[in-house]
Amino acid sequence: MSNERQIQDEDLMDVAQDAEQAHRLRKALKVLADNPNVGGKLQEMAQEVLSGRIGMKDAIQTPGYMDALGDRMSEIRRAAEDQTMAEREESREKFAAWQKEQEAKEDEERAERDGPSGTIVTTPRRGGRGTGHRG
Repeated sequence: MSNERQIQDEDLMDVAQDAEQAHRLRKALKVLADNPNVGGKLQEMAQEVLSGRIGMKDAIQTPGYMDALGDRMSEIRRAAEDQTMAEREESREKFAAWQKEQEAKEDEERAERDGPSGTIVTTPRRGGRGTGHRG
């Protein structure tokens, strides 16, 4: 998939509320597309959206893709319900650590995307608005 065209965050703005949400959605799709444990229709959907062959709006209106998502969510729910209290606590701790790591990565990515702000001059020009000086 690496040699294919990849959509950009902006390509998801038809379903995202803002640029940050579009960025997170693209990252989530990338995880689904690249993870061999996902497989099936869910992985196919992510790959199709990322390649631009299908839009995200169309993907979420495709019954086969939404059924695959629903099935995966049911599997996750059942696995969570089957956990012991000790396993749940361990999962919470692992999730908290993972979440902290993700937030740090997102902050780093955001800083890279936004670029250095200290080098841009944002003060107004001196001498007015180009009206020239006549004597």
